[in-house]
Amino acid sequence: MTDDRSTDWVIELGDVASAESEALLRAYYIEVSDRWYQREEGRDSTEEEIETGFPRMRNDDLAPPTGVFIVARSADHDTFLAGCVGLRLTRDAWGSRVAELRRMFVRPGLRGTGLGTSLLLTAEEVARVWGVAQMRLDTRRDLVEARSLYARHGWVEVPAFSDAFYAEVWYAKLL
Repeated sequence: MTDDRSTDWVIELGDVASAESEALLRAYYIEVSDRWYQREEGRDSTEEEIETGFPRMRNDDLAPPTGVFIVARSADHDTFLAGCVGLRLTRDAWGSRVAELRRMFVRPGLRGTGLGTSLLLTAEEVARVWGVAQMRLDTRRDLVEARSLYARHGWVEVPAFSDAFYAEVWYAKLL
C-alpha cells in the first residue's frame, strides 16, 4: 500500500509483540538510527548497526501490566500500520505515578496529516484513564517534527529526569 493522505485511520490498542508492530517499530528504529548517524558521522546506519541495535530496543514494557502500545491502522487495509505511540506507567522521583510517552512515530509520508496529533491525544486520554496527573518523555534535539508536535500540544521542556544515552531534551505535561 502506498501512503495516502486521504486515508481514514483507526486508532486502537495494539500488540507490541505482533509481527506488524515489529515491522513498524523497525521502520521507527531505522529512521532514528539514520538520523543519529547522519548527525554524528554524516552517513546512514549500516545494515550491521540496524541488525545489532534493533533487537536491543526494549519494547516489552509497552504491554500490560506496565504499559500499552497504540497503533494507527488504515481503515481500508487493516494490515497497514501508519504510526504508533507507546505509553509506560512509571513513577517519578517522589513516587507519584507518571505516564511516559515512548516510540512516537508516524511514517514519513504521512506526517502533516494530523495523525501524530491523533496518536498523541489518544495517549494523553489513556493516561487520564490511568489516573495519572503528569506525562513525560525524553527525546533528541534532531527529532524536530516530534518536538514541534509536543510543543503545539502543551508539553514543556523540563530538567532531565533520566540518563538515557540518546536523551537530550525532556518534556512533561500536566493532565
